[in-house]
Formats: sequence, C-alpha cells, structure tokens
Amino acid sequence: MTHPDAMTRGRGLTLAAMSASQAMILLDVTIVNVALPSIQRELGVSASNLEWVVGAYTLVLAALILVGGALGDRFGRRRIFLAGLAVFTAASVGCALSPDDPELIAFRALQGVGGAAMAALTLSILVDAYPGERRTTAIGLWAAIGGLGFGLGPVVGGVLIQIADWSAVFWVNVPIGAMCAVLTIAGVRESRDPSARRLDPLGAVLAAVGLFLLTFALIESNRRAWTSAPVAGTFAGGVVVLGAFVLWEQRAPSPMVPLQLLRGRRFASANAVFGLLYLSLAGMFFFVTLYYQNLRGWSALKTGTSWLMMNVPFLLVSLQVGRLVKRLGGRLMIGGGCLTAAAGMFVLSSLQHDTGFWLAAIGYVLVGLGFGSAVPLVSSEAMSDVPGPLAGIGSGILNSARQVGASVGLAVMGAIGVGVATHAWDHKVQSLPASVQAEAHSVRQDVAGARPIHLGGVAQSDAHDAFLTGYHWAMAAAGVALIGAGGAAFAGLRSRTKVAEAR
Repeated sequence: MTHPDAMTRGRGLTLAAMSASQAMILLDVTIVNVALPSIQRELGVSASNLEWVVGAYTLVLAALILVGGALGDRFGRRRIFLAGLAVFTAASVGCALSPDDPELIAFRALQGVGGAAMAALTLSILVDAYPGERRTTAIGLWAAIGGLGFGLGPVVGGVLIQIADWSAVFWVNVPIGAMCAVLTIAGVRESRDPSARRLDPLGAVLAAVGLFLLTFALIESNRRAWTSAPVAGTFAGGVVVLGAFVLWEQRAPSPMVPLQLLRGRRFASANAVFGLLYLSLAGMFFFVTLYYQNLRGWSALKTGTSWLMMNVPFLLVSLQVGRLVKRLGGRLMIGGGCLTAAAGMFVLSSLQHDTGFWLAAIGYVLVGLGFGSAVPLVSSEAMSDVPGPLAGIGSGILNSARQVGASVGLAVMGAIGVGVATHAWDHKVQSLPASVQAEAHSVRQDVAGARPIHLGGVAQSDAHDAFLTGYHWAMAAAGVALIGAGGAAFAGLRSRTKVAEAR
C-alpha cells in the first residue's frame, strides 16, 4: 500500500513537471516570435522562410497532437511524454546550432513532433494523478503556470537576445527540459487507457500532408503567382488530400477525428472560434514584431517588454473569468471578448512610421482583455457537447484547432501582408531612378519583411511605405477574423433551450 506522504509528494512532483512542461511549450511560441528579426538578419532569411520558422513548429504540432494522445493512451502516457520531451529538447539544441534557415526550419518541425506528444499528455497525466476533489485546483495551477510561460516569453526572449544572440531562445529549453525529465522520472506514475482506441495512421498521414500542402501553397504565393504550377498544384493537392481525409474518417474503424463530434453545434462552433482566435494572434505577433524591430528599430528587449501591455490584462481577466461567467454567461464572454480583441487589432492596424506607443498600448490592452475573456472559456463550451467516452479525443481536436489556426493563419496573413507589400513595392519601383530599379526588384522579399535595404533615401522611404501597406492589410485581416470568431460564438454557442424555443 502506498504511503499517503509518498502519494502527496508524487502528486506535487507530477504537478510541477506537467506545469513546467506546459509553460515551456507555450514559452516557445512567444519567445521565438521576438527573436524573428534577429534570425532574419543573422541567417539572411527571406520573409517566406521566416514564416516557416514559426509555421513548421505549429503545423507539425497540430497534425500530430491527436497521434500523441493515442500513443500515450495505448503505450503509457509517462513513457510517450518522456520520449516527446527528449525529442523536443534535442531539437531545441539543433535549432540553436543551425547555420542556415533550412536546417532551422527542419529542427523546428522536429520540435513540433516532441511538442505534440507533450501537449497531448500533460493534462491527462495530471487528471490521472489527482482525485476529483483536488483536480480542479491542480488544473487551475497548471493553466496559470502555462499562461505565465506564454506571457513571459517575449520578455525572457528579449533579455536573452540582449545578452547573447537569437540561439539563446532555444538553448533556454535545455535546462527546463532536463528539469522536467527529472521531475517526471521521480514523481509521475505510469498510466494508460485499457480501452484505448486503435491508432489511425492513414488518417494522421492524410491530415499532415493536406495541411502541409495548403500551408506551402499559401507561403509560396509570396514569391510566385497563384496561377503558377507550384502554388496552384500544391493548393489543389492539399484540397484533394484533405477531402480524402474526410472520406477516410467516415469509414475508418477507429477514426482519428470522429466526425459525429463535429456535428455537435457547440463543439464545432467552439473549434471555429479557437482556430480564428489563434489565426489572428499568430499573425499579429509576426507582423508587430517586424514593425517594431525592423521598421522602428526597437531592440528585442524593448519589443518583448512592450507586450506586457497585452499579457498583463490577459492574465488579470483570465483569473477572474470564473466569477464573471456566472454573471454574464459563456456565450457573451467569448463573443464579446472576440469583438474587443478585434477592436484592438484594428487599432494596431493603424500604426504609421512615427506613431507614438500610446496608440499601440491601447491596441495591446484591448487584445489582452479580449483574449483573456474568450480563451479560458472556449474549452468548457466545446466539451459540453462531447460524450464522456470521447472527452480525450474531443480535447485533442480542440487543441489541434488552435494549432491549425496558428499555422495556417500565419500563412494566410503572411500571404496577405507580403503579397500586398510586394505589389506596392513593384508599383513604387516604376517611379525610381533607372539606376536603382534593377536592384530594387531584387529586394522585394526584404521589403516585405521590413529588412533594412540600402537604395538611397527616397527608395528607403518607399520600401517602408510598401511594408506598412502590407502590414495594415494583414492586421486588418486579423481584425476581420476576430469578428468572424465573435459571430461564430454568438450564433453557435447558444444554449439548447434557446435554440429549441427559437424553433
């Protein structure tokens, strides 16, 4: 019989390990964003490949997170979690040592493989360790510490880049990963689901390939016309493969995504809301970072610290959301939060060459308040439509929706921002002196990413104008996506009673 003190100690170590791991996964999202301009300058990365530095991680994470959960349920959650942690930590070392962008992108994808196993299992390991009466408190701490990692990422990244270089944002994962491994080995007990669903390898491959092809087409459209064979062909291929995925899931003996779940109005709507929320957030981080560091000349530390104007309101509201939802209801909190965040995006979309930070601060606060109101409640609204036996797979689908929104959304907003910026630059090049036109055409990608170019005063100003045009369109697109998320929340998260009365 296990001694009570040993059980308590084991639970404490489990909570520490899972919380630190979740914080590291979320830290990796925001800490890398603030390092993008440094990576861009030191490795000579184009605007398109810079999107892949972020997108490769989130895309692989989205495609494999359901597979990670299924492997853990079948072969042991602790075992698969440790394997994912080892892959994530080793890939972080590979990222830090990468000499060029193709190698960095490859290791970022490998990070996504490890992150998928970790992200899929931290919550289920925690649920297994804590009995019902203590579970709520444990999950609350797990979520709060994870949110702290997300919020501190830009500041930590700015400090590390200030004292070292961009590789430090990946080296920081090594001691955290080692600590998590020690805590997991010492305190986490093995668990599995005796009635675990069978694996769906064909479904996993079809989903991963389809998402990759769509994302590749969107990012490649920054450099080629939509009618070109590489873009049109891969986009059509992505649509066909995802169509095959849907057909397979309808007849698979153990589908990775049971389609009956998506027929639940609240579940489907919550997934749409989650995807649109993170579509806009991923694009905002990408473009605002380029705006402040490349166009305005801010340091990584100053940029990261400025994001506290968004992260602090997010944390303050998310900690009060349980009390607020009793008065306002989940539908109003989520829908209103989306619209508040949309207002913040439109404020950020109005920034010019020399706009004072006070205006950006208003946008940051609105985005933080909106996301703090909406994000913590989406999961509970989604899971209200999910039968108990499918709770694990439902949670995994929701997590995947977030990652798909971030990866595909970054590609969509990148296609808009880079496409508009390069079009504006091509138009401006026609009025430049003939002596610089040839060189001006060769730096289209640099202009789209607001990288410093040396074409003389007039051309430099035109390049900044072109980037700002693309930035304005991309940020406006983020605002429109959040309006769509608000609409989906108000329309799709109505209570069943009200729906019945309406009929």
